[in-house]
Amino acid sequence: MANAPDSPAGRTALAGIKVIDLTQFEAGTAVTETLAWLGADVIKIEPPNGGEQGRSASTDSPGVDSFYFLLLNANKRSVTLNLKHERGKDMLRRMIAQADVFIENFAPGAIERLGFSYEAVRALNPRIIYAQVKGFGAGSPFEQFLSFDMIGQATGGVMSITGEAGARPLKPGPTLGDTGTGLHCAIGVLAALFQRTVTGEGQKVEVAMQEAMVNYCRIAYAKQHATGEACPRTGNQVVLGTTAPSEAYRCKGDGPNDYCYIYGTRANNTHWERLLRVMGREDLLADPRFASPKGRAAHVAEIDALIAPWIVQFTKHEAMELLGRNGVPAGAVLDTMELSEDPYLRQRGVFVTVQHPVRGDFTMPGWPVKMSASHVPVTAAPLLGAHNAEIFRQWLALDETALAELHAGGVI
Repeated sequence: MANAPDSPAGRTALAGIKVIDLTQFEAGTAVTETLAWLGADVIKIEPPNGGEQGRSASTDSPGVDSFYFLLLNANKRSVTLNLKHERGKDMLRRMIAQADVFIENFAPGAIERLGFSYEAVRALNPRIIYAQVKGFGAGSPFEQFLSFDMIGQATGGVMSITGEAGARPLKPGPTLGDTGTGLHCAIGVLAALFQRTVTGEGQKVEVAMQEAMVNYCRIAYAKQHATGEACPRTGNQVVLGTTAPSEAYRCKGDGPNDYCYIYGTRANNTHWERLLRVMGREDLLADPRFASPKGRAAHVAEIDALIAPWIVQFTKHEAMELLGRNGVPAGAVLDTMELSEDPYLRQRGVFVTVQHPVRGDFTMPGWPVKMSASHVPVTAAPLLGAHNAEIFRQWLALDETALAELHAGGVI
């Protein structure tokens, strides 16, 4: 079992919570992986023929689960059920009656066509938390449209504020539309579980990608209110554009990420003055152009021209070390390889190495939330149907003969 009710450190936060996972790709799987990392027993329901689409999508080796799938389905258990077969549907109904959470992110209308709408599931189990991730909200003119990460980012405002001024909008690298929406949904599920302890009743939790992206852009609306216009793209400058420096500066080296980001608070001059002292430019402390955050924001080009030739003498790590130790907010631009191989992040559990039955050693990001009384070790994503016998015996009291019959009939 991927998540035992009790970990070596004691009972986990969501021990005893049973989750039926009908998710695919990323937005939905991010919800259920989060719940699994908090200690819930997540049962991934997959079609017998090939399993969830993410298993084969983008795989580098036909017939082997993709790295994409492995990164989004850790700590889950997998069973196969043919939900187009009446016996498969009946088995799922029996599982729903015992579950705490039901989550899906199929295309609009798909779960209803299968016969597992919120109303149908609630009739089987009034205590269940029924969660859905869709591209657009109920009643939206786009409600029936398909959506992926980049569609959510485009329609939710994220792309409109990402990129250089005067240039085309860009999709940010992080999958905010998928995992970002999934984390919003996980918060809703946790709140619904807590509310159930008071009311005894379950409820429906809905999160739309477009709407979650609006939430990520709240500071952009501060800019809009201040100017009366849509928030523009500002490159590496902070959205409000009310201070400087706020830029990634080229450092020593010719690598694509040999940059260090430097920021000076918009609240006062403290960081700017410290930066000038580190640079040996105390002569500029009284310069009226830079006497306030607002003034510095009006002289971005001059500030960049001061910093750029100074910082290029240092590597990004040296720059971060020098500035950070002197109280200046600075961050080396670290790439994925640097981060995954960082000894501290390995020790911290931000990156973990799990044993996959086919891939072998597999290093992946773990769960970043650290809890003093709940620890769930990361385990590899399950092979398709790896837990059929275990779960169907536990949940539905099926014996080997019944399981063999179901397999022969194409139900599992």
